Amino acid sequence: MKISNNWLKDYIKTELKSERIGEFLTDIGLEVEGIEKFESIKGSLEGVVVGKVLTCEKHPNADKLKKTTVDVGNGKVLEIVCGAPNVEAGQTVPVAIVGTKIYDKTGNFFEIKAAKIRGEVSQGMICAEDELGLSDDHGGIMVLDETKYEVGKNFADYFELTNDEVFEIGLTPNRTDAMSHYGVARDLYAFLSTNQQKGDFQKVSSVALNNEGTHEFTLEVEDAELTPRYIGAVIENVKVSESPSWLKDRLKAIGLSPINNIVDITNYILHGFGQPLHAFDADKISDKKVKVGTVAEGTKFTTLDGIERTLNGSEIIIKDGKNNPMCIAGVFGGANSGVSSETKTIFLESAYFNPVAVRKAAKAHGLNTDASFRFERGVDPNITRTAITHAIKMIQDLAEGNLVGDLLEEYPKKIEDNYVIIRFSKIEQILGTKIHREKVKEILKALEIQVLNEIQNGFEISVPAYRADVTREIDVIEEILRIYGYNKIEAPQKISFTPVKLSAKDQDELENNWARTLQGLGFNEVMNNSLTSVKDETDAVKLLNPLSNDLAFMRKSLLEGLLQNAVYNINRKNQDLKFFEFGKIYHKKEKYEERKQLAILVTGRNLSENWLQPKSATDFYNLKAYVKVLLERLAIDYKEVALSDDRFSDALAYESEGETLVRIGKVAPRMLKDFDIDQDCFYAEIELEFAQKLRSANELKFKDIPKFNKIRRDLALLIDKNITYQELFQTAKKNKSPYIKNINLFDVYEGKNLPEGKKSYAMSFELLNEEKTLEEKEIYEVMDSLIKSFQKEFNAELRS
Repeated sequence: MKISNNWLKDYIKTELKSERIGEFLTDIGLEVEGIEKFESIKGSLEGVVVGKVLTCEKHPNADKLKKTTVDVGNGKVLEIVCGAPNVEAGQTVPVAIVGTKIYDKTGNFFEIKAAKIRGEVSQGMICAEDELGLSDDHGGIMVLDETKYEVGKNFADYFELTNDEVFEIGLTPNRTDAMSHYGVARDLYAFLSTNQQKGDFQKVSSVALNNEGTHEFTLEVEDAELTPRYIGAVIENVKVSESPSWLKDRLKAIGLSPINNIVDITNYILHGFGQPLHAFDADKISDKKVKVGTVAEGTKFTTLDGIERTLNGSEIIIKDGKNNPMCIAGVFGGANSGVSSETKTIFLESAYFNPVAVRKAAKAHGLNTDASFRFERGVDPNITRTAITHAIKMIQDLAEGNLVGDLLEEYPKKIEDNYVIIRFSKIEQILGTKIHREKVKEILKALEIQVLNEIQNGFEISVPAYRADVTREIDVIEEILRIYGYNKIEAPQKISFTPVKLSAKDQDELENNWARTLQGLGFNEVMNNSLTSVKDETDAVKLLNPLSNDLAFMRKSLLEGLLQNAVYNINRKNQDLKFFEFGKIYHKKEKYEERKQLAILVTGRNLSENWLQPKSATDFYNLKAYVKVLLERLAIDYKEVALSDDRFSDALAYESEGETLVRIGKVAPRMLKDFDIDQDCFYAEIELEFAQKLRSANELKFKDIPKFNKIRRDLALLIDKNITYQELFQTAKKNKSPYIKNINLFDVYEGKNLPEGKKSYAMSFELLNEEKTLEEKEIYEVMDSLIKSFQKEFNAELRS
């Protein structure tokens, strides 16, 4: 949000410099992200003076150039080469002297320097209107009236130039009270008045208006719940034209483009007071009746942007006497009722609409306007009349309009302020410091919060309705703190807390454990939006009121988000990636499903480039090893099974108790192509809730460190190529011997000297008896039983 310093000074008088104001605004929660300089004419015509052309003759070395001498005052005569066809001796002209910066429309500039042009000296530039930013006219140099312009004077002295400083405020969405210059000034004054700073706040109120005769317009509000307050005014004989310079400069300073005086006035009131207004061409309102309500579902309505929209029947609609829609209330006007250059009579609207209804309408039609942004968060219901009276006064002054008759108003039930009880003990508990009750009262008064009654441990207070975000005691405490000053709260030197014992039933502990493990392995955690777009809507959960078409569905998988993270980094030459994310996925099958997963993505090199390690790309087995490190912490049994998943070209799954616990795979080329990734990516997802269920059901037991050494024995097995290591592993795990502690595959060989269709697996087995040293006979019995199992199950042969 942009706030003009000049505009701010209309409501608060202070001698503070803009940098200091920016500091104070940031201190009270209106974070100033930057301060920009605004000039109605870029460069403010600095260095441009009034000159008189003394001589003008053809350039000796160029047909289209002229050589002139120009008097710029104080007896100084400059030689200037000019290419304008209309330059003549005797003219009074604007001259940019050496050192002047000439700006183009984009804000770029070039500096006037003394130079030689085709061999002739040039000590300045005689300027055209567009070169000075006065208009788009480039028909030739400006020729000034010599009776009005004095040679040697600064050209800027003949213009009312605006120089301003604009605050860029990163406003939080709940602060509708500060979405205007008046609101910011009110907040700034609350801080200044309670922190021994000088500032004079100009509180606004309705202005007295002169009206003439009567009008025939009537107003009907169909539903007071949807439209608690509505005010309308009829203004005749308006002259729609260009706004005065001061008004256009105010709007330009905050990034708005002036349109005409009527529209500019409504924008001025919107950004001045925070109250959206809307002007209708009154001659286009059938039966001279304005109705506020709803229309039938399916009704067609063309908005100001020329798009025909289908109404869903829940929007608040401004209608004429024949129920023709004229405006989606609080959101967007209609193409057929707006103000144009032909408009003579306007119906001006100022209202308070139901925030929920406005938000639903804005989201349903994908519209986000300055008006809807404020209405859907809750504007001040008590500034409605003040805003419209100020607007009418401006229309009378700037568009020569005449207010006809009395204002039309419907306000059946006054919107009350919020009643809250605030306790001093709670303030002290939250802030960690004690603030004197008189200081609390002073801050509340500055915030226009009325103290209704003083009670033993606090106050009964009334919070003004424009503070839609302050409804609870904790909200009021936050208000007190930000005005009192965050910087005044001292940080304690010591923090005391009671450690909480985490159990195996705590899923947060599992997630934190896994996160620390992955970070130790070189992974980075990411967090992606749960809202996304999908190509295949099967089983997808669609939002009723999406923020946009790109965010219309709940994500079905964490993979797409991680691929977006990957391509973002790869495009910035960061190609060796290890990412993980904890997040929820959503499906709609027989019922809605919501599951939390841990997703892992690796791509690029497994180890960073160095002189000692060879370059090696990460692969499926690296990812599989990372997953196994995590699963080891669960101390559960699981088995490996084949997996068919169109997201992967190669994949497997780990199952436990008949359910899938983990899916691991190489991302399919089709998906990589969709994300424009040209390097292999490997992805795994772990079902978190299921992992926690297995973990909590498995009671962990501690045991002593073994006193005896492990014994290692190796087997080299000749087996068919179609047999996997996982099958051998599962067979070895089924062995009844209690002495087998660890199984590992340390070599695979497929090549010469082996029968066709065969391969060799070299496996190691670690054996341990925790009670005594294993004897050779016991070791032989274990190894013999393993060999017999492999021979029986896989027809394996021992290699010598």
